[in-house]
Parts: sequence; structure tokens; C-alpha cells
Amino acid sequence: MAGERVASAERGATTIADRVVAKIAAQAAREALHGVPEGGEAPHASVLVHHEVARVRIGVELDYPSDIGAQCGAVRHRVARRVSALAGMEVPEVVVTVERLHSAQSRAAQGRIR
Repeated sequence: MAGERVASAERGATTIADRVVAKIAAQAAREALHGVPEGGEAPHASVLVHHEVARVRIGVELDYPSDIGAQCGAVRHRVARRVSALAGMEVPEVVVTVERLHSAQSRAAQGRIR
């Protein structure tokens, strides 16, 4: 056994910081929503990783009117797939919080106020 070599894939460990997983999740949410509403903030994420399991919380802003349930479902699905594929983690939970709705009427009103 003294002369045996350990394959490189079996040595060491890989650790992915929570903030890196959060960036992956936020980008995946942007992809699922096809961008950010005009005047809105980009999705942001917080992540808790424990033993290769990531629990994700995503905050989003959406256009109004829209199918909020369908958009949140698309975000959950895309985030879980991308985090799993890119970070190699199990994602049993993605909580999506709609923080703000942007309507065309409110954007028009903001443009008139000076």
C-alpha cells in the first residue's frame, strides 16, 4: 500500500461558498424571468448550504399584470436545475418572494413626475 497512488479525483475536497451558490441562483432566476422589469431590481438570493444540500430564497420583482404563479414556478424550477447542475448540490427547497409588482401605468406616472 505504500507504493500505491491515490487518484487525483479521490484526494482533497471541494467547497463552494454560499455566496457563489447565491450568485448562481440569482442568475438562474433572471434567466427564468427573461430579464428584469423596467425600473425594477434584479433578483437576489440567499442560500444556506449544509452537506451538499442548498436551501435557496429568491427575491424578485415582476411586471403587472402577469401570471405570478407561473413565473414563480419557472423561477423555482430553473434555480433548482442550475444550482444542481453547476454546483452539484441537491436543492429540496426554493422559496420565491415577490417583493414588488411593476405596472405599465406606474412606470408612465413615474416618467411624468419631476
